[in-house]
Amino acid sequence: MTPGSARHGRLALALGLSAMLAACAVPNQPVGLATPAHLTPATPSTRDLLKLPLPKGPVYVAVYGFRDKTGQYKPSPDSSFSTSVTQGAASMLIKALKDSGWFVPVERESLQELLTERRIVRALDGSQPSNSPPIQIPSLIPASILIDGGIIAYESNVRTGGLGARFLGVGLSTQYRMDQVTISLRSIDTRTGKVLQTVATTKTIFSYEIRPSVYKFVNFKDLLEVEGGITSNEPTQLCVKEAIEAAVLYLTVQGIKDRNWLLHDDADMASPIIQKYSDDEIQSAALSIEPGQAGATESRTPPPDTR
Repeated sequence: MTPGSARHGRLALALGLSAMLAACAVPNQPVGLATPAHLTPATPSTRDLLKLPLPKGPVYVAVYGFRDKTGQYKPSPDSSFSTSVTQGAASMLIKALKDSGWFVPVERESLQELLTERRIVRALDGSQPSNSPPIQIPSLIPASILIDGGIIAYESNVRTGGLGARFLGVGLSTQYRMDQVTISLRSIDTRTGKVLQTVATTKTIFSYEIRPSVYKFVNFKDLLEVEGGITSNEPTQLCVKEAIEAAVLYLTVQGIKDRNWLLHDDADMASPIIQKYSDDEIQSAALSIEPGQAGATESRTPPPDTR
């Protein structure tokens, strides 16, 4: 074999290894070309919402908006005008309230459009034939509870790190990043304006990258360098959705305990789903107490009179 043919053979081998590594790094076609549209995946909080016991009666709630209050934008060079979190959180909240089976949302976000359509229906009443029955428009249902809140925090790079190793020119490295989104939710009595319950939930957004590499001399003069990689980013909108659903669950359980809304069967108070979120709330409150606070409280208690 001549030196030229050997050199071409090594070059072909290097190109073949590069192609194989690229195929491993990109296993599938782009999502838009390979998969059809489907329903948004259910989160663990979605499954818990569907497990809630039945209420004694529906609670009509109004959601006027659920805004992004973080003021966070995507870092450059992605976009200077694109926000880090979704602006459609109100739609996620309405769906979570409806999925719970406890709340009946009434339309308020597009109330002006709804009133316009009702006026159009009333205008058609005079154009009907004389023997036609009059058009009956039922009155709008008032809400007894107002649900308010928003996305109050989005923290980037809460924790970052990585690990890598290389041996004889063959290496593998990983990197990860954790972001965090916080949701605040409260229920308000529309008759008195009293805030009944308020909760805040936090969800971690996890991203990681795996990057293999090869860096070797195939002979005295020829250097082979091959790199690949794959990155997985947890969708931000699914994390916001799960945090909202968890907030609805905690809000519902708090309202049951405070008897703002009632169970269809009082025995359901011992159901696993209610006990789970009730215990989580108790544990969260216990963790929020700083060490030494209990001792400080005990020190303020006057000693017994021994005279």
